[in-house]
Amino acid sequence: MSRSGEEILNIFIDTEFTDFINSQLISIGLVAASGEEFYAEVPYFEPACSTFVKEVVIPLLGEPQGAACSTRELGERLFTWLELVRSGNETLEICFDFQTDWDLFANALGGSVPIWCQARLIGREINELLRYEFHKRNQLPEHHALYDAQAMRYAFRERTPVSF
Repeated sequence: MSRSGEEILNIFIDTEFTDFINSQLISIGLVAASGEEFYAEVPYFEPACSTFVKEVVIPLLGEPQGAACSTRELGERLFTWLELVRSGNETLEICFDFQTDWDLFANALGGSVPIWCQARLIGREINELLRYEFHKRNQLPEHHALYDAQAMRYAFRERTPVSF
């Protein structure tokens, strides 16, 4: 619940993309604070991928199975999932630690982010030791969009405003 009494559900997002210069989506993972998960992979142009992406990200694709879809289908699947996760009139805070994640999320929705989805940069509210612990304890590799979104949910620690 927000300070104004409005119901809010945090949705943690991570994306994998071709490179930092001309970022094209490869995969997207979202995890709701309530536990629901979404993961999809879209076609990408491998020559546009950085060496890091070719060596680390691409080998992780294909898990879980059934995630591959067209870019158009991604927008439809993503919007449907957001509607299903949202209960009533609550606002969904799309929590990310890197601006490109939000940008690629918005692009996946065709640039039409529902008004009930709000962007929230939470980089300073992620405990990096907890994020690392999540991956190690669960034996899940980093740089997989779904696993990184799960780790972000686990490592998120809401900062409370300090009053003087």
